[in-house]
Amino acid sequence: MDRIVINPVKEKLARGDVVASMTVRLTRGIEIARIAATAGFDTIYVDMEHNTLDIGTTCQICIAAMEAGLGPMVRVAENNAALISRVLDGGAMGVIVPHIRGAADARAAVAAAKFAPEGARSAGGPLAHYQYRSLPGAAVAAAMNAATMVVAMMETTEALAHVEEIAAVPGIDMLLVGTSDLTAEMGIAGQFDDERVEEAYARTLAACRAVGKAVGVGGLAGRPDLMARYVKMGARYVSTGTDLGFLLAAAGEKVRMVRGMGT
Repeated sequence: MDRIVINPVKEKLARGDVVASMTVRLTRGIEIARIAATAGFDTIYVDMEHNTLDIGTTCQICIAAMEAGLGPMVRVAENNAALISRVLDGGAMGVIVPHIRGAADARAAVAAAKFAPEGARSAGGPLAHYQYRSLPGAAVAAAMNAATMVVAMMETTEALAHVEEIAAVPGIDMLLVGTSDLTAEMGIAGQFDDERVEEAYARTLAACRAVGKAVGVGGLAGRPDLMARYVKMGARYVSTGTDLGFLLAAAGEKVRMVRGMGT
């Protein structure tokens, strides 16, 4: 019964594999899930923090992603128990929680995402995660707790100062470094080569290694060299970019090709 729901992202991370993720910000249709799977991504995360996607559309994309074999996640707009439980009930297999500044914030996110005894999430009946089957409640709660990912964003200097405490919170699966926001807080916005960025990754990796947690790389879509550096250092989740960014890059490349035909 503990295999009634499987999160392929958690399983890959447990094996030490590198997970490739695409962020959904532009697309409003479920087709993006199939496109991501066909492209070879392991997961998508629908970003509710930085766009106007509603919860219904978000959850439909998540269900389509599950059916395509992905482990979908949602970055919620805030560390809010009602929103976290709703996106998880609606089809997400994990939540990425921004604005985590210390262990208390991390514990609140876990409590919202996990059923008792690991948390305080309310049971709302059969879910898409196990094909809406009617199964014993205790077995479902244990299986969902095991499959659900809770990811804490590391995007502030305060969070970095408490990274060891955050990583040690039971139920936190991964710390995702939000490099853009972190550099802005450091007063070096966009200066990704600054030694303080590498130091932040090194400290986060050390904290997670000590407690068996994963580290993710975020905010470096334009710097594949730095993505590779942090993966070599031990990061195992890479946020590669957004659907909007990929569309613009591919479209721009085609336009430049046509412009070049006339020269």
